[in-house]
Formats: sequence, C-alpha cells, structure tokens
Amino acid sequence: MSTYAVVNPATGETIKEYPQIGDDELRAAIGRADEASRAWGATSTVAERAALVRKVGELHSERRQELAEIIVREMGKPIEQALGEVDFAAAIYDFYADKAEDLMADEPIELLGGEGSAIVRRSPFGVLLGIMPWNFPYYQVARFAGPNLVIGNTILLKHAPQCPESAAAMQGIFDDAGFPAGAYENVYASNEQIEWVIEDPRVRGVSVTGSERAGAAVAAIAGRNLKKVVLELGGSDPFILLGSDDLDAAAQAAAEARLDNAGQSCNAAKRFIVADELYDEFLAKFREKLEGSKTGDPTAEGTEIGPLSSELAADRLEDQLKRAVENGAEVLTGGKRDGNFFEPTILTGIAPGDEASQEEFFGPVAQVYRVGSEEEAVELANQTPFGLGSYLMTNDEEQAGRVADRIEAGMVYVNLVGADSPELPFGGFKRSGFGRELGRYGADEFVNKKLIRSA
Repeated sequence: MSTYAVVNPATGETIKEYPQIGDDELRAAIGRADEASRAWGATSTVAERAALVRKVGELHSERRQELAEIIVREMGKPIEQALGEVDFAAAIYDFYADKAEDLMADEPIELLGGEGSAIVRRSPFGVLLGIMPWNFPYYQVARFAGPNLVIGNTILLKHAPQCPESAAAMQGIFDDAGFPAGAYENVYASNEQIEWVIEDPRVRGVSVTGSERAGAAVAAIAGRNLKKVVLELGGSDPFILLGSDDLDAAAQAAAEARLDNAGQSCNAAKRFIVADELYDEFLAKFREKLEGSKTGDPTAEGTEIGPLSSELAADRLEDQLKRAVENGAEVLTGGKRDGNFFEPTILTGIAPGDEASQEEFFGPVAQVYRVGSEEEAVELANQTPFGLGSYLMTNDEEQAGRVADRIEAGMVYVNLVGADSPELPFGGFKRSGFGRELGRYGADEFVNKKLIRSA
C-alpha cells in the first residue's frame, strides 16, 4: 500500500492510493518554487497577491460541501464540523486579503538623534516548507499559506499521508485561483525526502504542526542548516474551574472543549482542574454531557463524535488508557472501543506527576482533578511539559487576571471556549513549540524585517 492513501476510519476501507513523489520530481518542484519566489514573489504587488488569496477563500466557500466530504472520508470528522472547518479556512484567507496592505506596510522608527529617517520594510523570505497534520486539513494549511502568500513567499506543502485527497483539492484551488506555477506546490514526499528538502539552500524556512517527535526532528535539521522554523506541537491544555454562577454552562463548555474533532485537537482541553467546593456537582454534570454526546456515522447530520482518525490513533489511545488504569487511574465513564470509535471517557484518581498527567491524550478522554486552592490549581496546570493553550473559568475578575498571568501557556481563554479567530495569534510555549500563526504575529514569522536608514 502507498504511504499516501485515503483509508476511511469509520469503515476501514482503502478508497484510493496516491503515488509518492519521485526524487527528481521533488527537486523540480523546489526549482519551480524558487523560480516563482524570484519572479512572482519579488515583483508582484501586495494588492495583486491579496486578490489571489481572496480568490482562494472564495473557492473554499464555493466548494465547501465537496471539501468537507473529503475530510469526512480521510479522517472521520463529522460532516457539520468539517463544513465549519472549511468556513474557518475561508475566513482566514479573507482576513489576510483584507489586512494585506496594513501587514506589509513600512514601519517608521522614531530616531533618538541625527537627521533623516528610518523604516522597517517587510520583504519575503523565499521558499518555505510546510509540514501539516491530518486533524484539520484545511485550517492548518490556511493559517500557514494565507499570510505567506500575501507576503510573497512561495510554498512547498507536505500534508499528512492520510490526507492526500484534500491536499490535491487544495492544489486545485490554488491553481484555479490564478497563482503561478511554483507559488504553491503540493508534494507527496516521504520523511526521508523531507530531510534533504530542509537542507536544500533554496528553502529558507520551515513550519511544522505535529507531534513533539516530529517537531524536534525537523528543528534539528533546520538548526544544522540555519533555517528559521516555527513549531506548533502537542498540548495537554488545562481547563481550570475556580468559580461559576452556572455550572451547567461550565460543564457544557468543558464538554465542547474536550470533544471537538473527537478530542483530536492540540489545543483541546484535556486536564480538568476543579475547585473542591465545585468538584462533585461539576463532575456529575460533566459526566452527563459526555454520556449524552452523539457518537456515530460522521456523514450523518447531528453526529458529534466520529471515529478516531485511524487504527493507529485508536491503538495509541487504547494503550494510554490501559497504562493509566494500571497506574491507578479510575474510569468513571466510557473507556470502551469499537473499531476506531471510542466512547467519551472520564479518568479520575490520576496523581499529579503520574505518567498519564504528562502525556497528551489525543481522543475523547478527559482527566479530572480536585484541588483545594487557587495556588494548587495553578501549580497543577503548569505541571506538564506542554504549554499550548489553557481555559480558565471564574466569576472573580481579579482572580481571572491573577491566574491568567501565572499559567505557563501560549494562550489563555477566560470564561469561554471555541473562540479561535483569524486575528488572534495561535501558538505555544515550553514543549508545545515556538513561533505564532494567525493574526499580525503569524504574518511576521517569515518576513525579512529590513532596516532602511536614510540621511
């Protein structure tokens, strides 16, 4: 079987295989990207590039049903969530098209002394390599490609091996939008090929969304070759509940933060840290929400939880659950597997520092902890190697500011979930990676901020 294949995780059926790119063909793709960066990237105007990016967003909207159905087949995302992902990707392209002129505008610097002027001018890096994951096939590409194509960078895009059909669909969109050859190149490359792509002097930077292991491997190669790299890696985001006037709403928010995309999201809430006086009531309501979620056919309307993305993903989660229970965790509800489908599961009784508390559970498994104080909650939240996102629920405004300042994460959401938006920077801290995507900060990662000082 080819490495790149569409295998429906709901049925196990192999639908279509795609051939891996050959070495000569891959070198030719790098050459086209390099040529496009020197021609189109260096000579086109910001307005011209923005118009092309806007067309990409429009084509996502026009083809939303087709695009959504593809990722239902590829990785089991429920159709309503798949449609939502396509819409979010379109919104990201729109944002960067709308803001292109502002993001690329010269930035004046006030001189401390002397005559003349100084500005910072943003210009393209050149060819970039994007290594993308399977869990959000369109959204992940949009937040990388949107800003960088506006900037004038050109892109080599290696998608996850289980997402070749959506990768081909996106190549078609960029072609149909009018981008020149080489501006966006989808490559069905192996990990071994990617090593020498990173080393190629024509490639100026790399962006990776994926596992810790993948990020570390790419960063090592990029570092040896003095290449800029942006890493968005794993997470074990805390959901801290310290106060609430509406525990039903808090439990609903907690369920949504854990179960979106069958729990297969880097910034999903995974560890639920609850104040002692709220613990019992919250846990009962949270359990009710998880048990009431609709698991089933991802093509059917109303399905909230589809299968995990692959048999390998299901095997990994099953192994994590088994080890957690062997080490003393208790399964309050769920825990059963049917093929690649997993019941929403609640684990309790995990001691801080135990193996399970240090891992990322990529599936619908929630760890719930009881704490006796704000101090204990913050300490437990930070007792992980990860630092991607976090959620804080409290009805005390001063406490919200205090705790948000102390959480070791790239993002803190206070009293809300599901609030990601194109203008908000996304990224992590500690072993969750470094660099940012989306918003102003996402557009500043792969630009040459050139100082021009004039007399």
